[in-house]
Amino acid sequence: MFQPVLFSIIKKYKKQLFLSDLTSGLIVGIVALPLAIAFSIASGVPPETGLITAVVIGFMVSFFGRSRVQIGGPSGALIVVIYGIMQQYGFEGVVIASIMAGLMLIILGLLRAGTIIQFMPYPIVVGFTSGIALMIFTGQIQDFFGIDVPGAPSEPVNKWVFYFQNISEVGLMATSVGITTLLITLFWHKISRKIPGSLVGIVTATLLTLFLGLEVETIGSRFGTFSASFQLAGFSNLSIDLLQQLFVPAFTLAMLISIESLLSAIVADGATGYRHRPNTELMAQGIANICAPLVGGMAGSGALAKTMTNIRNGGKTPIAGIIHAIVILLFMLFLGKLAMYIPLTALAAVLIVVAYNMSEWRSFRSILKSSHGEIAVLLTTFLLTIFIGLNFALPFGIILAM
Repeated sequence: MFQPVLFSIIKKYKKQLFLSDLTSGLIVGIVALPLAIAFSIASGVPPETGLITAVVIGFMVSFFGRSRVQIGGPSGALIVVIYGIMQQYGFEGVVIASIMAGLMLIILGLLRAGTIIQFMPYPIVVGFTSGIALMIFTGQIQDFFGIDVPGAPSEPVNKWVFYFQNISEVGLMATSVGITTLLITLFWHKISRKIPGSLVGIVTATLLTLFLGLEVETIGSRFGTFSASFQLAGFSNLSIDLLQQLFVPAFTLAMLISIESLLSAIVADGATGYRHRPNTELMAQGIANICAPLVGGMAGSGALAKTMTNIRNGGKTPIAGIIHAIVILLFMLFLGKLAMYIPLTALAAVLIVVAYNMSEWRSFRSILKSSHGEIAVLLTTFLLTIFIGLNFALPFGIILAM
């Protein structure tokens, strides 16, 4: 039932495979760096949390997983849930909910539920993914336009009301830096596909801010010092009552991780010709999501964008994923403090692109032309995700589809 692919291929591992994995691991590690920081800040946690998550989950998923090329780490799909937990229960709540989700994933794997989760109705997946994308986009408007007004509400609709009420507070400098980063991120692939546009955009924005002395809010000005170390989690407020309150958010995290990771593995199988084992993959995700929060991280999953980057750059085995985790670890330990100079508007621009790529708008439009039942499931899941929350939208969408 639990057979990590790394253990079965290591005996036949050759130098040529290592060189291919090394190249891909280095590139994927560079691609993952700005995303890990951006996902962390969007989730409401310190920037180093995303890097720790990328290191631990990236390593564990590759070491214990059953997909040859799956890359794990912080996920855009989890941002909204983690942000909600952080606002209500603080970072300790994020840690506890992430560990609970990890335990649930292991149980799902032992119950052989991985095979069932792969057949999640597609309108549900598109509905909540599109809803999450819209919420991520909404959450980045304030930083992108440099609206330096406290007290922004958490509800998406109220956020837009808040933005229009404070439209006169839009910062010209922040907006200019954000637009520059956005354009570079979108169009850099026309110049080079080897170096990610998001990284080029963030580096460019950071250098412009430093050398031109632009008055733009940065990671350092908001979060202060950067902690480049793993820290054991504390559980000072742990109680039965807290566990009961966190059960539904943790279950939502577990379901999102399952769906995100297994969909990524299925797509990777189609691109490589290999076959993953979903139950082993679920247990690997569970182990990773227990370990990462214990040392200062948060929940994460397999990520399709980074997995496909790994495939396109020649990654053949889980060694590529392990190398990607080592690259992020080295950056965190030796260059992490440089992240303090990154403008928040630049990270917002990268997340806007992430939200667009997550939006599944083509699939959304296609389903709207299909049967009435699929349209009902799609729109119900989408609207509930935005107006009520994923904790309710996901199970209700599943029941409606049934």
